[in-house]
Amino acid sequence: MHTIWKGSISFGLVNIPIRLHSATEDKDISLRTLHKECHTPIKYEKVCPVCNKSLDKDELVKAFEYTKGKFVVLEDSELEELKKVNEARAVEIVDFVKIEEIDPIYFLKSYYLSPNEGGSKAYSLLRKALEESRKVGIAKILIRSKEQLAVVRVYQNTLVMETIYYPDEVRSAGDVPNVPAEENITQKELDTAVMLIDQLTTEFEPGKYHDAYRTALMELIESKKNGRTVTPKERDVPETNVMDLMAALQASIDNTKVETKKPAAKKKRASPAKEKKKA
Repeated sequence: MHTIWKGSISFGLVNIPIRLHSATEDKDISLRTLHKECHTPIKYEKVCPVCNKSLDKDELVKAFEYTKGKFVVLEDSELEELKKVNEARAVEIVDFVKIEEIDPIYFLKSYYLSPNEGGSKAYSLLRKALEESRKVGIAKILIRSKEQLAVVRVYQNTLVMETIYYPDEVRSAGDVPNVPAEENITQKELDTAVMLIDQLTTEFEPGKYHDAYRTALMELIESKKNGRTVTPKERDVPETNVMDLMAALQASIDNTKVETKKPAAKKKRASPAKEKKKA
């Protein structure tokens, strides 16, 4: 697994040399934009609309727009110096908390942490201590010129660092429009909704969920590459004349009962010859 960062985890006076590895990967299918006539990929050039000319890399600078059309220009040397001053190559754990206290809306990206040379024992100690205490570490780390807040926890016997948003980066739920404050929900409607949830409740098995759109897109790409024409299959959407909430809930429960009553596929009985071999 590729190492994308080297540093250490520190808490108190404990220092653990570690390596950082990306725990997830983007599986989105990237599509290029071509000229329709000759199928040549289109170039995207950096052009100044005032000077009306294309610009080279050395003609560009970074700036912050503090008001419309007004900028503070920042030199690359200034940004590099600021980065060096603040870039202690460490995951500094500042607090330990219960993970239940962190709402999932804060979580951003996951990284695996592995011990670097000489860090195996301290790594194992932190892992065991987190498991025993049932706590996670709240840490700070500088990645790609941005200070990140992060959670350090144990996942399948491996330390994982999950970057999380700062509170001021999470928009207020109170700003979401048209959210009803309260509705006249009857007890029967509530009981029926809870019953439906109970019937659809199962254990979380990540392996059973798949990106149907990505699969269909790859099948279309492969077919066209091999000169075949494919018509995408439309998804089956159950037709219903249900108009009110209670009827919709009851119809959903009835449909769930039918699904659970479907007979399981019968196992094929082994032939006498195969049974003799097993014997």
